[in-house]
Amino acid sequence: MNFDGIWTPVVTPFSDDNRIEFDTLKVVLESLIEQQVHGLIIGGTTGEYYALTKQERKQVFDLVAEQVKGRIPIMAGINATTTEESLELGLYAKSVGFDAILVAAPYYCQPAEDELLHHIQRVDDALDMPIMLYNFPDRTGVPMTLALLDALSERPNIQAIKESTGSIERMHALINEFDDRIQVSCGMDDQALEFFVWGARSWVGGASNFLAAEHVALYKACVIDQDFVAGRQLAARILPMLNLLEQGGKFCQYIKYGCELAGLPVGTARAPLGELTDNEKATFTRHYEALVAYRG
Repeated sequence: MNFDGIWTPVVTPFSDDNRIEFDTLKVVLESLIEQQVHGLIIGGTTGEYYALTKQERKQVFDLVAEQVKGRIPIMAGINATTTEESLELGLYAKSVGFDAILVAAPYYCQPAEDELLHHIQRVDDALDMPIMLYNFPDRTGVPMTLALLDALSERPNIQAIKESTGSIERMHALINEFDDRIQVSCGMDDQALEFFVWGARSWVGGASNFLAAEHVALYKACVIDQDFVAGRQLAARILPMLNLLEQGGKFCQYIKYGCELAGLPVGTARAPLGELTDNEKATFTRHYEALVAYRG
């Protein structure tokens, strides 16, 4: 499986009465495909998988597989608090036509390293699909250690890792020690340039829901053209926005508001997440309008 390029963790649109807006999701999918992102992740953090029922997650898998129809690779986020639920979601995603799965550490229960290893091995054995691991210990409470990755790296399906620790030292270790076995994907939006400079060829970027053109352009400059002068200029333009997203404490809310500004209203995040304040919206809008001005 080729994980190169921009992978968008797709938002889940909600109506005012908190139902999934499936027709709006179709519009979002078509917009992303038209803007030439390289893959779609369904059921990631940005998609608020933790706020959906298991049945809702399956319904979203159904719609996406039917709408995309093989035009672009689709990856299913199957994270849950138990191995059995992850397996159920993964087997369902495979049955409806997904190409790969995104596997994070089960959240809240905080498995020990050997328990996490066994969890991933069970998922791999049961599903036999290309896997992108997702290392986000700030959310899950559990790191995917280098020893864990070493134990998994000989499994053919363990093909990539989305790295979201924010540690440049960790990124160096992954690329220098594992990139010939496990492809490293940028999972910290405000570090995309640094990942590309060090040889990463993949970026899972939540902001590509509403800034797909900028994400694809940065990927092309750095990975395809190897023009890091142009890449630095592009990165500098979008960095204020990415800093706000990564450091502002309201990632999902900002992503959804960005979609609204881009003409794709997808509603607000489900509770307990709340709406942005007027000041937060104003700050975000200034960054967004500055980026749009560059497009002109």
